Amino acid sequence: SKGLPFSGFVRVFALEFVSIMKGSREKYENYITQILQAVFHWTVTLKLGTFYFRNVKSLWKTLQWKSKMILYKKSKTREKILFKIKCKEEFLVIEVKNITKKYGSFTAVDNISFEIEEGEIIGLLGPNGAGKSTTMNMITGYIEPTEGKISIEGFDISRKPKKAKSQIGYMPEGVPLYSDLTVKEFVTYMAELKKVDRKTRKEKVEKIIEQTGLKDVEKKLTRNLSRGYKQRVSMAGALVGEPKILILDEPTVGLDPKQITEIRALIKELGKTHTIILSSHILSEVSQICNKVIIINKGKIVAIDTPENLEKKVASNNTTYVTVEDTENKMETIKETIPEIKEIKLIKENEDGTKQYALESDKDVDLRKIVFNEFAKENITIFEMKKADTTLEDAFMKLIEGGEK
Repeated sequence: SKGLPFSGFVRVFALEFVSIMKGSREKYENYITQILQAVFHWTVTLKLGTFYFRNVKSLWKTLQWKSKMILYKKSKTREKILFKIKCKEEFLVIEVKNITKKYGSFTAVDNISFEIEEGEIIGLLGPNGAGKSTTMNMITGYIEPTEGKISIEGFDISRKPKKAKSQIGYMPEGVPLYSDLTVKEFVTYMAELKKVDRKTRKEKVEKIIEQTGLKDVEKKLTRNLSRGYKQRVSMAGALVGEPKILILDEPTVGLDPKQITEIRALIKELGKTHTIILSSHILSEVSQICNKVIIINKGKIVAIDTPENLEKKVASNNTTYVTVEDTENKMETIKETIPEIKEIKLIKENEDGTKQYALESDKDVDLRKIVFNEFAKENITIFEMKKADTTLEDAFMKLIEGGEK
């Protein structure tokens, strides 16, 4: 409604709509039509969609339209469209606006903004001291921002902390568990803290234990568990209370390869029913799990995009590595035969007499088929050929180094 001459009325309309929510769909349409016609003398065409509500006071902030609302004004010749809204399908689960966190003269997080939609798995990346943990702590409400606003499911976390925090399950770094409790006792205690209904508490605790693969160790003290199982217990604590958002701080740190694979699989499965933010130093892990990446450096956001797009953006060269046997030294003049090759670099000479070269070409050129055909004609034997792919790690390093220059 921002900038519209009847923005005040739209706010009234939203609140009036709540007062008749128990009525039928036809009652909604008739009621709204009558109000608009009476106040503005408009002919109204309404196509009601799905609405998301929290409570009357926060309704206007959290109302999401999933279809169209079109208002027409009568005229002698035709109906003129005055107002048309087509609202997006996605529901913003987390909205961070101009957040800054200062400790004295030191700025840990510097005016960052981003949005996270329902069902996304977000990777929060950055070097040590970049501001990742500070950002996560502000989103969870553990610390307050110096400036800016954070909304969780439409609730301002500073003004409505209990309602906002009830939407979040947090797994902090370091796996802080109560060592004198068994697995089941710990998960039950977390359920009590989160005020899970006593009637269904036992059932829900059992479900979480089963979901996180802890059934075989539920009677063991948490201090006697392996690091991998401790991570699972911490995640179970975050899952209790059916939060819509999971925030996982370094969920695989310190785990062996088998445990990492298991935790990754669990996170992917949880991503089907939750919105997830995770921080990690293992960039290949983020690339495999996350559908969007936020890179922070020195308290500022340097990139927000999918892993694939970040890799494409920083790819400056298209390189193909080839290991060949070239008894007639044809590689010295191969550029004349294959004009698509922009540059040839000798990487190394192997003990068996073969040589490895890096062949550079334009971004949109795949040299492999051309090289395979032309090298055979020139009597150059190919032992190995592979295209060099830009990884998320390459993108991360270039973006971080670029921000430090």
